[in-house]
Amino acid sequence: MKQFFGMSRSGNLEEALKGLHTPQFIMLLSNDGQFEKHVEALEKRFPGVPSIGCIGMSYQSRVVEKGVGVIAFCDGVSATANVLEQVSTMPVKYIQRLEEDMKKVGGSGENEVCIDFCAGNDACVLTTINTALRKRNIPLVGGTGDQGKVSANGRIYEDAVAYGLVRNLSGRVKTYKENIYHQLGDYRFIASHTDRANYILGALNGRPAKEVYKEILHVTDEEILTRTFQNPFGKVNGDDTCIISIKEVQGNALACFRQVNDSDVLILLELGDYKAIVQETIAEICRDFPRRSAIFSVNCLFRYKLFSQNGYMQDYLNDMAALGSHVGFVGYGEHYNNRFVNQSMTCVVFE
Repeated sequence: MKQFFGMSRSGNLEEALKGLHTPQFIMLLSNDGQFEKHVEALEKRFPGVPSIGCIGMSYQSRVVEKGVGVIAFCDGVSATANVLEQVSTMPVKYIQRLEEDMKKVGGSGENEVCIDFCAGNDACVLTTINTALRKRNIPLVGGTGDQGKVSANGRIYEDAVAYGLVRNLSGRVKTYKENIYHQLGDYRFIASHTDRANYILGALNGRPAKEVYKEILHVTDEEILTRTFQNPFGKVNGDDTCIISIKEVQGNALACFRQVNDSDVLILLELGDYKAIVQETIAEICRDFPRRSAIFSVNCLFRYKLFSQNGYMQDYLNDMAALGSHVGFVGYGEHYNNRFVNQSMTCVVFE
């Protein structure tokens, strides 16, 4: 298979599509002001080609903060695209769409991946999608777009998740998740006074969450939102840790970017040697896939900000480019199989 990336910083879709011929699956990353127009124009340009889209930044050798980016797979994939609607209340109502699409594409966990763009309620959405995907062990990579809008096959949806099922006809696929944080000290907390709907973390071990965070890290209220780049929370899931970013301070509570439930066990994390960790990920991919045709990744907005502030973002893209054709988008939350995480990178590699 081949992977295409085109972009226009001015939002000129025709410029972004220059050089794209006979795509078999398309991903559109647009801006808030032109999203609707781009979705319509893309469908007219490539009618019937499976496509998904959202509002967000894209990247290849550079990051496209505004304008438009187009990622497409050609020459050797079988794909379909669709949506699950009413994700805030009842996404399972539409799960038959995904089950039927799985039959159409006909792959397995060895050679097929699900890529999704979500408008919200990610944890519930991923649990729902996984009920279908796990029947064939199909992995998933995706993320959250901006403004609560997604697109699929030329139509725009709110309160929905757009997904594409992509089967590699010339080799394997495998997903990866990169965590650049490790546990700080031996702190362990039991969450309480949570508000699941609004992602509020009220208390840790019975004390106000904000005060506990400030006391351990010696920060002020104003410093909490930037300190989460270095010290987010983590929720332990078996041998894995899901990162939980702090969104804002609400009184003595902390609003997060990921749902926290009463009785969840949390730890405090600290930033590791992210440059070395990136190199470890690259080395692992090279061991698993001596020959690679494409890598599609989702990087968290907070990782993008952290890398940019430390002057590493361009070097990061250059390092990943050593793997071959590497493209992706900047999400507001990352999806890895049935997990919704923050401040991470997830990717799928095509042999």
